[in-house]
This record gives sequence, structure tokens and C-alpha cells, in this order.
Amino acid sequence: MAGAIPFDELFDADFLESVRHLRFVARRVDRRGRFAEQRSRDLGDGIEFRDFRPYAAGDDFRAIDWNIYRRLGKVFLRLFEQLEDLPLYLLPDVSTSAFHANGTERPRALAGLRACLALAAISLNQHDSVGLLPFAADLRVVQRPRAGKGTLLRFAERLAALQPGGRTDLVTSLRRLDALRLRRGVVTIVSDFFDPAGIAALTTALRRVTHRLVLVQLVRASDRDPHISGDLRLRDCETGAAENVSITRDVLARYRVAYDRFDHGLTEFARQSGAGLVRLHCDADVVPQLAELFAAGSLEA
Repeated sequence: MAGAIPFDELFDADFLESVRHLRFVARRVDRRGRFAEQRSRDLGDGIEFRDFRPYAAGDDFRAIDWNIYRRLGKVFLRLFEQLEDLPLYLLPDVSTSAFHANGTERPRALAGLRACLALAAISLNQHDSVGLLPFAADLRVVQRPRAGKGTLLRFAERLAALQPGGRTDLVTSLRRLDALRLRRGVVTIVSDFFDPAGIAALTTALRRVTHRLVLVQLVRASDRDPHISGDLRLRDCETGAAENVSITRDVLARYRVAYDRFDHGLTEFARQSGAGLVRLHCDADVVPQLAELFAAGSLEA
């Protein structure tokens, strides 16, 4: 499959209903959002009391606690926790390799885009905002963060319209993300993370992301243990470059060492940085795997 994923393979009422009970829980969200369900870093108008602070010139008189003033003769403000939306920025990998299918294997993009749709549904169900920023050689803004009725259908239509975008360059794409200066939220990258720049360059770029990170790694058993042998001509589906190779037992052993180094690097980055790391098997149903991620009913971000 070399083109876009058909809409009816993405948008399925039963699929969306199965994720309705799951939700994100933010530790704290940044200011400037809409009123929603997440706790803001701001303390101001709201419904849940949090603290007092001394009055300063320009403060709202309506927040003054007159009981304290009568008792102590000092002017204090009552501060309430504000509830705001949590921006979720979904970055699906739309490189050519993500849409490549070999034999009976489905393209990774199918599992990746269905995961994006499920995560978007979860966020929109709790009145958060969702943005769509696919990447390949560079990152594109297909949908700025938005919420509200009808958003999910439009989001699904935009997912289904995504076309293969060329070679993979997540390092460049993350620089583009930083340049956008988006309100701090949760950046969820959905990819196999096989970047030609290598794992060291990739984790360096990930460390510069100022948002809370969730990495959804699209995997297959054949990634580490490919079922190939003999004299072959292998072609890169993104660049078209081809190489003649002899696949021996020794070559496969060295390949596994390289793969384990890559996998360990991604795991260690997630552990050290506090990023979420989810391994999503492309040939299994997406929802049960996401349900394990949300094992306690919610994912803290």
C-alpha cells in the first residue's frame, strides 16, 4: 500500500466507543488555554480554593478575603485553581517507509494513524484541544489545536488524507516544532523512530523538546529478527538507493546488536527524561494495547 489510508479503515464507531472510558490527566497545564478539565499552572478565578497571597496594586478587588481583613487588618486575595484544556500535539510519521507494505503485512501507518485517532478521541472527550502535525522530511501543521463538536470527524478526515511524505528526518522536524512556539502541552510522536541520523542525534533532538513527551514506537517482531537470508539486493523505499548484500548468520547477529543498541538508546532516553514510551505492535489491535497504557483508567502527562 503506497497511498493514503482509506477513511473507513480509520474511522470506526466501535473503535472510538472502546476508548471512551480512557482519559489523560495532566500534572499541570500552562496558562492561556480554554476552560476545560485540566489543572492550570495559574491560580486565579476558579472553583477550587488553593491558597492566599497578599494584595498587590492592580489585583481584582473581588478576590479580596474581607474576613481576613476584618480579623487581621491586612488585605489578602483568595486564589482558586483554574481548570484549562491540555493541548495534545499529535505527530504521526508519514514518511514513505511508514506506508510501505510487504506481502501480507499492513503498513505501519495504519496502526500509527489509528493510534492518533484514538488519542485524539480521548482528549476531545474531555474537552481538551488536539493538533495534527505530521512529519517526514519536515513537519507540517495540518490542524492547529482545536476542540469542540465535529472536531473528531474533521481530524479523522485529515488523517485519511495524509500522503506519504518522503524520507524520514525527525531531527529537522523537531527543530520546526520548536520554532512554532506552541503553548506547552503533550507532544505525542508516533513512529518507528528509524531515523538515518541515528539514535544519538535523535535523542539529542528529543531532549530539546520543551513539552511533555509521549513516544509511541511502532514495532514488529521482524524489526529485530528479519526472516531473510542469502544473496539479496535491498532497496531503500524512501531514497531508492540499492545495495547488494549477503545475509549470513554473522551478518544477522551484528544487525541484532545494532538494533538492540538503538532500542536501548530510546528506552534510556525515556527513563532519564521522564518521557512516556509505548511500544505498539503494528500487526495487533490498537485498542487493547492502548488499554494497557491506560491501565489505571488514565495516562498522566
